[in-house]
Amino acid sequence: MAAVNRTNLLLLLLSLFLVLNLASAQLRRNFYAGSCPNVEQIVRNAVQKKVQQTFTTIPATLRLYFHDCFVNGCDASVMIASTNNNKAEKDHEENLSLAGDGFDTVIKAKEALDAVANCRNKVSCADILTMATRDVVNLAGGPKYDVELGRLDGLSSTAASVGGKLPHPTDNVNQLTSLFAKNGLSLNDMIALSGAHTLGFAHCTKVFNRLYSFNKTTKVDPTVNKAYVTELKASCPQNIDPRVAINMDPTTPRQFDNVYYKNLQQGKGLFTSDQDLFTDRRSKPTVDLWASNAQLFNQAFVNSMIKLGRVGVKTGSNGNIRRDCGAFN
Repeated sequence: MAAVNRTNLLLLLLSLFLVLNLASAQLRRNFYAGSCPNVEQIVRNAVQKKVQQTFTTIPATLRLYFHDCFVNGCDASVMIASTNNNKAEKDHEENLSLAGDGFDTVIKAKEALDAVANCRNKVSCADILTMATRDVVNLAGGPKYDVELGRLDGLSSTAASVGGKLPHPTDNVNQLTSLFAKNGLSLNDMIALSGAHTLGFAHCTKVFNRLYSFNKTTKVDPTVNKAYVTELKASCPQNIDPRVAINMDPTTPRQFDNVYYKNLQQGKGLFTSDQDLFTDRRSKPTVDLWASNAQLFNQAFVNSMIKLGRVGVKTGSNGNIRRDCGAFN
């Protein structure tokens, strides 16, 4: 009986391995060369125009991509609007803070593609989001890199599927490592992708626990830099409007760089999930390395973004190319 169970387990693992590899095997760099050869330039132009209108486009698109890929894979299911019959991913409590500019970036890029006859309805929303994310990283001063394309759009999007899939500001390295591992991502990937917090904003209420109610013996998290505590309390008094947001990176908030890791060395990580990367002995050496070498961080970030883009890719009858990124059609 034990031998049968072991055989069944091995077959299950093998089939999972094959499914994952078949999905990622579909991805390739010049996937649209025959159908829409200028796809990447068209998307980049649309993204660039959107960024010129508002800087929020950059962190909003980057965050949208993470939230999409971590819930049932990179399939643009986070774009789907709820209907009377279905509460979609984007309306789950943990996705309500996703900025509208991220969604609008994908919509504008889709419109630009559809304006070109041979590209109309040929490019998936999932691929548009992948390209747009690469472009905003580069437009913020980050590395320029090639992306793999060929994803189909998901056929399902439910709020119920979101719970337990996304990282939380209070997570420690154990919790983060476990969550990322479920998506085939390593400790190093987790540390690299956390570096995206070099951009963007967070609502004050997300750091209240570190400033006003840390535990029974101390109200303030002792790992937070004292001068940073003063700065945060001034920006985020307890009676503040819960809609108010502050920069994730207090030093270079509009630049994609390795200063995020330098901030952690100084106790200036905004979330527990940020600062714990420096206080935990497993992740600290990598934080120190990338704080001292921007080139190594950029390369690690690119490698981890490519791995993230392979998560839960839809193929064949498991997906399609949507005519409207916000609706199943």
